Amino acid sequence: MIEYENLRKANEPFLREYRRRFDAVLRSGWFILGEEVAAFEQEFARYCGVQHCVGLGNGLEALHLGLRALRLPAGSEVIVPSNTYIATILAVLQAGLVPVAVEPDIRTYNIDPRRMEERLTKRTSAVMIVHLYGKMCDMEPIVGICRDKGLRLIEDCAQAHGAAYKGRRAGSFGDIGAFSFYPTKNLGCLGDGGAVVTGNEELAARIRTLRNYGSRVKYHNELPGYNSRLDEVQAAFLRVKLRHLDRINSRKRDLAAEYRARLAPGYIQPIEEKDFFDVYHIFNVRHRERDRLRAFLLERGVKTEVHYPISPNRQPAMMGILDEACPVSEEIHATTVSLPISFFHSPGDIAIICELLNEFRENERS
Repeated sequence: MIEYENLRKANEPFLREYRRRFDAVLRSGWFILGEEVAAFEQEFARYCGVQHCVGLGNGLEALHLGLRALRLPAGSEVIVPSNTYIATILAVLQAGLVPVAVEPDIRTYNIDPRRMEERLTKRTSAVMIVHLYGKMCDMEPIVGICRDKGLRLIEDCAQAHGAAYKGRRAGSFGDIGAFSFYPTKNLGCLGDGGAVVTGNEELAARIRTLRNYGSRVKYHNELPGYNSRLDEVQAAFLRVKLRHLDRINSRKRDLAAEYRARLAPGYIQPIEEKDFFDVYHIFNVRHRERDRLRAFLLERGVKTEVHYPISPNRQPAMMGILDEACPVSEEIHATTVSLPISFFHSPGDIAIICELLNEFRENERS
């Protein structure tokens, strides 16, 4: 069986370092907002090419607290991609704002800057883009639109650790960049975790206050805050993993190249473009018989996933919130399938998967 993901196998190369760092944290007796979190924040900020990083409880809270820190007008509109994971939209709602869904570019699956500009109104206060599957959005026009219209820009980088556009890494373009460290991410911890990165010292300070009950000084509460703190153990694991992130991304890029070299025509593959450094958190292909294809592969010992099976505007939770038709998003969600591309997979695994995918295409043609 070729598994889609196996977190034990994916983390096995780092176990010795994990144990050493865990023992050090345990001996320290300090488990919340200590030296490990502070060190990780410095290291990850430097990696992303920004001045500040604030460790938080998870990726959703990174988006939510980032929006809160921006102090956008209550009830104002925030542009979001129509095909994102629902966490992006939940963060907007939790911040007391109104999500406005914009269709993606069908080639890249990322928000289409032209459609984005068309959806702006006098009520728009911010744009929240998502670097989906490990590919960055087309940042030059997006940054230009936000600058010209006076809009705040939030990057949802939950799938884009180390991805780059014209040499600049994800999270370094917007007012804030929000990351998830969910265990399956290229930079994943061994539990929940998240962070906001920013070049703005005032925003960083506000998020630090919000994450800790609205307090900078113990028992002195300046803001109605939250409890959302990256803990010391997860920060220690992330410091280990961060040192290997470029190697993880390189392996996934190599596996993506194997897919490209071996897959027969008939599958819509991720596009590669000049100026974009893609890190392939997910390697998705599209096919009109997606469900039949998945069953074919599973019968032959290959597990796959779907990111994501239901368009946000079709989710029961979004009824009355996202009511407009999103045909591009719905087309993507109905045809996409995610193929195995974990750090533990080998080129031999990809060769077997491609052989089966090509067999499926041959069967279709016969």
